[in-house]
Amino acid sequence: MPDNKNEEITEEYSMREFNLPKETEKTLISKVSEHVGEEVTIAGWMYNKRSSGKVCFLQLRDGSGFIQGVIEQDEVNEKVWNDSEEITIESSCIIKGKVKKEPRAPSGFELDVEDIQIVALAPEYPIGKKEHGPDFLFSNRDLYLRSKTPWAVLRIRDQIFLSITDFFREENFIRYDTPIFQPTSCEDTTQLFELEYYDSMMYLTQSGQLYSEAGIMGFGKVYDFGPVFRAEKSKTRHHLSELWMMDAEMAYFNQEMNMDIQEKMVKKIVKDVLENCQTELKILERDTTILEDIVKKSFIRLKHYEAKKALEEDKNFTTAVDFGDDMTTEEEIYLGNKYELPIFIEDYPFAVKAFYMKSYTDKHGVKRAVNSDLIAPEEGREIIGGSQREDDYNTLLKEINKRNYNFEDYEWYLNTRKFGSVPHSGFGIGLERTVRWISGVHHIRETIPFPRTLNRMKP
Repeated sequence: MPDNKNEEITEEYSMREFNLPKETEKTLISKVSEHVGEEVTIAGWMYNKRSSGKVCFLQLRDGSGFIQGVIEQDEVNEKVWNDSEEITIESSCIIKGKVKKEPRAPSGFELDVEDIQIVALAPEYPIGKKEHGPDFLFSNRDLYLRSKTPWAVLRIRDQIFLSITDFFREENFIRYDTPIFQPTSCEDTTQLFELEYYDSMMYLTQSGQLYSEAGIMGFGKVYDFGPVFRAEKSKTRHHLSELWMMDAEMAYFNQEMNMDIQEKMVKKIVKDVLENCQTELKILERDTTILEDIVKKSFIRLKHYEAKKALEEDKNFTTAVDFGDDMTTEEEIYLGNKYELPIFIEDYPFAVKAFYMKSYTDKHGVKRAVNSDLIAPEEGREIIGGSQREDDYNTLLKEINKRNYNFEDYEWYLNTRKFGSVPHSGFGIGLERTVRWISGVHHIRETIPFPRTLNRMKP
């Protein structure tokens, strides 16, 4: 008898003896269409099961896809039949069987099971067939990730990540990784996580942009892709405290060129998801009509003033419009629904934007940033922010002083303007925001394996 509870649990849930197939002997469920009429070996898990007399139906998954395995008692030996009755939801197993076409099956294929090896028999699975609230599911995120909805969302995330990195390789950028620990703020100091770094204070990065600007002076075009952190105390469905951001910077680029490359990238992302994630989109019941139009049509481009004026004059938009402020959530959603295409909102008031943006004064006497936010339709809101960067040393120094930033903290950044400055632009795209828009899920916490928010840091 075990001396303690941990030993008891270890023994109770231990793996059984089984024959581990070689990698070359296994077939992915996503590839069974290539093996109709052949015997295959699938190593995976049983996510559901039902019986009907002398027939047992096993719903199997292996990470690449889902398939139903059918066992007829009269067609298998006693051990295989007994194992099919014993196996429980989320038990790991190795299944051998013959692939056949089955038009009624979601995948179009089915498996006539010939043999079962139970690798580890699972106890009663806590995420059953009954409805669970989101708090329960995210408290059990380690198990909920096995379900079809997160499976589909995170595979779309993987495709978007791949599309972005492929795009920059095709456009002759280099991958350029920037520090997670940073001594200065890129934008808003109120949203920084501060931590002790040996004997000094540092911040977790909110963007790699400033460091990427230094990189373009050596490499021309660079991008970084990694986690960033925002300490904003927000509980909305649009906010995460830890997220993934891609920042790109380009030497000898103006803002028009900047928007052109953003549009080209987004079209590639959407096209790749439509082509490569059809199963995932079907699981999510995603209406792809607008996504399909995006690949074919040019994006809308509106000046900030034009967008605000259009909202003010629209009788169906009843919220007060502030011409001197950022675009609100309601304004972004309304414009996205109206145009059903991504919209570049250009040239925001400089007072509400970051210090590093190039600026000008318009005919109304308003100082404006040379920038844009890309607003996605279908309540996707802002997914990209970008601008032409201020390239003049004295102008940038003046703005740093005006905002009471410490000169020593930004001296290295100013050196990019002192030694061979050039016109340059850049942008950042939020991975989770893009996944939420394209997948159509409601809450951004669904778009990352383990979300970190104001109220959630586990599991």
